[in-house]
Amino acid sequence: MGLLDRFKTGLARTRQKISSGFRAALPVGRKIDDEQLKQLEEAMLLADFGPSTTATLLDHVRSEWKKNNITESDQIIEAIKDRVVQMWPESDRSIQWADSGPTVIMVTGINGSGKTTSVAKLGRYLTDQGKSVILGACDTFRAAAVAQLTEWSNRIGVQIVKHDQGADPGAVAYDACDAAIARKADVLLLDTAGRLHTQDHLMRELGKIRKVVERKIPGAPHEVLLVLDATVGQNAIAQARAFQKHVQVTGIFLAKLDGSAKGGIVVGIREQLDVPVKFIGLGETPTDIEPFDPAAFMDAMFGEG
Repeated sequence: MGLLDRFKTGLARTRQKISSGFRAALPVGRKIDDEQLKQLEEAMLLADFGPSTTATLLDHVRSEWKKNNITESDQIIEAIKDRVVQMWPESDRSIQWADSGPTVIMVTGINGSGKTTSVAKLGRYLTDQGKSVILGACDTFRAAAVAQLTEWSNRIGVQIVKHDQGADPGAVAYDACDAAIARKADVLLLDTAGRLHTQDHLMRELGKIRKVVERKIPGAPHEVLLVLDATVGQNAIAQARAFQKHVQVTGIFLAKLDGSAKGGIVVGIREQLDVPVKFIGLGETPTDIEPFDPAAFMDAMFGEG
């Protein structure tokens, strides 16, 4: 299955919600008017683009309309697609690799976001790219979390560094860095404990792990990926803002997109937070991961079928 088809499958619920509103507001061949743009605004809000992002994109549409660059309703979707694609330069979507030594990717997110499964998907994806990967099980607060990541490491065929439940997460990160250096791994993936974004004392633990990694490997962590659950819609933006206070998030892994009708949140995250979505999860298996491609995403979101 090609990338566009995978996106179409994953975005089926979003596309169904969008198509009913967008196609009603934008019949082919109709001249653009203010009433049409009002209907379009309602459709975008239903798809969870969010008020701010919807306003930004509609301002762009109105500007192009006033300049006579677009005159008919079917041209509006192309204008929106083009504007969204411009928001994601390829350099922003790429993993920032270390100049030498292991590339360290910290993965964080709230409980229930799909974080540990997303770590496994990343491990599988990077292994398929020919990278040697080590997992660091820094979620020591729950025994089940270490057991889950151990099971995933066996399934995807990568090494894991872990301690017992209740161990200091920073100590696990320290040992994982040592292992990545000694074994000349290409990538060290650190799974941190899931925590509520409102729990400041737990959020501060992330900063401690980051400091350990910074001391062990120059320039690390090279990426801090925040796993967000697509099904929570605009609340994901509130979560991301809280995490930004404690760790410098460099990218988003948007999980559970296949179960959501709120695909517009992808655009809202970029526009409101200036943080790129780098990966999306489109299912439950280790291979259900795709690097985010804005052109294919928008074609799948607005396309037919």
